[in-house]
Amino acid sequence: MICKETLFSDHAITQMFKRNISVDNVKSVIENGEVVITYSHDRPYPSYLILGYINKRPLHVVVGKDNGLGMCIIITAYEPDANIWQPGFKSKKE
Repeated sequence: MICKETLFSDHAITQMFKRNISVDNVKSVIENGEVVITYSHDRPYPSYLILGYINKRPLHVVVGKDNGLGMCIIITAYEPDANIWQPGFKSKKE
């Protein structure tokens, strides 16, 4: 995903700190990861769940994007739980 500007929500910063996820980790996932779920009806901007790996550690980053301005708003970041996600971390277990 290409972002002209990246903003981090207070929630994202708090969760990243708790989960030992750095700003560089998040930016790497956004730039190099794969969009696995699109939430096109989210407001005020559509959002995306992006999967990436940092040193073999899977990470999910949820990003809202103002496509008009090219601004990305980081909503949260976390390591997906293998008990909740299918192998490969692209979809949830039923």
